[in-house]
Amino acid sequence: MNWKKQWKFIAVWTVLSGLSVAVHAQFLRTSYFLDGTSYRQQLNPALMPERGYINIPVIGALNATLTSSSLGMQDVMDIIENSSDGDYFMSNDFLNRLDNQNNLSVNLSTDILSAGWYKGKNFWSFNVGLRNDIGISIPRNTFEFMRKMRSLEDNPAGYGNLNEQFGGQNLHINSFAEVGVGFARSINSRLTVGGKVKMLLGIGNMELNVNDVQVNSNVTGWDMDGGYMDPSQVSGSASIRVDASLESSSKLLDLPQSGTGYIDEIEFGSFGFAGYGAAIDLGVSYRLLDKLTLSASVLDLGFLKWSKGNTTVATARTDQSYGPENIGDFIHVVNSGEVLNFDMLQLTEDKEAAKGRTTGVSPTLTVGAEYALLNDWLIVGALYTGRFVDPETVNELTLSANVRPSSFFNFGLSYSLLQGAGKTFGLALKLGTFFIGTDYMCFGKNTRNVNAYLGISIPLGARKAD
Repeated sequence: MNWKKQWKFIAVWTVLSGLSVAVHAQFLRTSYFLDGTSYRQQLNPALMPERGYINIPVIGALNATLTSSSLGMQDVMDIIENSSDGDYFMSNDFLNRLDNQNNLSVNLSTDILSAGWYKGKNFWSFNVGLRNDIGISIPRNTFEFMRKMRSLEDNPAGYGNLNEQFGGQNLHINSFAEVGVGFARSINSRLTVGGKVKMLLGIGNMELNVNDVQVNSNVTGWDMDGGYMDPSQVSGSASIRVDASLESSSKLLDLPQSGTGYIDEIEFGSFGFAGYGAAIDLGVSYRLLDKLTLSASVLDLGFLKWSKGNTTVATARTDQSYGPENIGDFIHVVNSGEVLNFDMLQLTEDKEAAKGRTTGVSPTLTVGAEYALLNDWLIVGALYTGRFVDPETVNELTLSANVRPSSFFNFGLSYSLLQGAGKTFGLALKLGTFFIGTDYMCFGKNTRNVNAYLGISIPLGARKAD
């Protein structure tokens, strides 16, 4: 699978999962202290809105985020544009921008149907939504190995003495639909509690881990003529040792095998649910002082259980040996220019190991504090979020100032310290039934985090005064 097919795979997966926008979670941090919006309930189910609502299907609550640990947005665009040019990934310009471990997360969500309404002092909500998390981790040494192999094209004798080792590649995909029912209530004038129960329907889950790859050769007698190697002139041997594993549960993913019996690519099958599960959200808000309110929540505490019949388990062959008669195959494999090299991994399906499996749902912890000024017209706040996703936990601390003179008009400005490296701002605007916002504005080609949130709703009855 070359670079172009890998990016196409991620994009198609996103579309087939029901999400039409291609750019970390189902929420917008900048909306957390905007009292007139319903979207902040996605961060804390205890934060009841001023009015009930019915969100417009699909576009009523649509969120998409791209987070990178090392590459900027222009780098990602360059990768896509040059996906068929293997030399691009071997350049010093590209390699110098990489960290030792490079992580990329794509998180998308939308509500197909969602609504909330007041019944007395209680606030009820309902939603049917889609969630998609993709995490990729690729170490720098993978690209360094690829560059070294490419440099040997004009010097094939260099393949005769190799001692290379790399590893640490990971691909994580988790996609599911959710059907949720939420409830919130003000216990008294200071304390409000809320929760949400969600039934989960699994679309697909994949965990691919390349732990270690060792490439060794001790070959002499090279005689190349017009790109042809005469095996009679070659002596010695070469080997590729791999420690890798793959677990996949999905009807949507198909893992065809080559004529030699190992998985050689990832394709798409038919849509359907391959598992089920449940999750809960819990939240609380407490007015400590007349102007100071504290809040906290835990989101997505749950699991997905994937069926045995839709699960594929595969492991790598531990030792691939090459002799004079097939040393050309060895060169072809190590010089493929592919980051996810199935010919090198040679993942073989283990049907006896296939069984039902249980995975988590990337829980999130939030802690917030807000202080009201100017007769509650101006709110300043601080919000911590920690989202436990693969390949690594995403922590963020967001400071915000929010103008909310009425439920019709809300405006927020935020500043995120961690993921944006102190170089990005967020904005949120609610104007009547229309809401738009971002936690990470794009400020040029070196921006590593971007997201966007769109919401359109129909208002329902307002909250009754206590």
